[in-house]
Amino acid sequence: MNIFKKLIALVVITIALVSCQFTETLVLNEDGTGTMAISMDLSEMMAFSGEMAQDSTFVKQDTVVSFKDLLEQKKDSIAQLPMAEQKRLKAMENYKMRMVTDPETNKMVIDIFTDFKNISEANDLMKGFEQSQNVIPGASSSTEDEEKKDEPDVIGVSYSYVKGKFKRDAFIKDKAAHKTQVDSLKNAEAFMTGITYKVKYTFPRKIKKSSVEDATFSLDGKTLELQRSFVEYIKNPDILDIEVELEK
Repeated sequence: MNIFKKLIALVVITIALVSCQFTETLVLNEDGTGTMAISMDLSEMMAFSGEMAQDSTFVKQDTVVSFKDLLEQKKDSIAQLPMAEQKRLKAMENYKMRMVTDPETNKMVIDIFTDFKNISEANDLMKGFEQSQNVIPGASSSTEDEEKKDEPDVIGVSYSYVKGKFKRDAFIKDKAAHKTQVDSLKNAEAFMTGITYKVKYTFPRKIKKSSVEDATFSLDGKTLELQRSFVEYIKNPDILDIEVELEK
């Protein structure tokens, strides 16, 4: 597990210093089931960090980790946490994390993904990456854990799919905390201009119409892609709101 601890710790420390890309991917089936994932391409960060590239434990790999297994391994220590924290970790039970690394090509991609029976289960997927720090031993310090206990959720995302109509609605959950977060970005904003957030949604039928004018579509008309600045998304989550109507 050494490599996972190093990866998460490095991501948390340096994510604001170099260019990277978040990609939110959805594959939706006709019956409302599907798969949702958050992918973080941190290859530029790996190239930037000479220490990581020279670490002998940082090897070429393509590994999938089940959060259910990790939660089982740590069940005794988790039982000592406040009930609210236990519930947050329990919600991660069906998530998995895939890590692809290759020191020779400076490749590092982290995926947090889950299957769902109803799209509403995929709400707040970004919390999956944040909670991953709590189930991977050594990924966060005890001091950081204490600070996070009272840290409010700032941005939420709600998904719905009813009768051929899909909707992604991002919203601010805590206005005071959001203002603090935006204010704290000011000093680091110049270093974060290269960070992007892209959504890529694949539907079971061809898209009839979309609420987003600058989205791009696949040749078969079933996949929509939209990219925004990550900083601008944090400032105004509505810029990634999407409504799609599918052909009958």
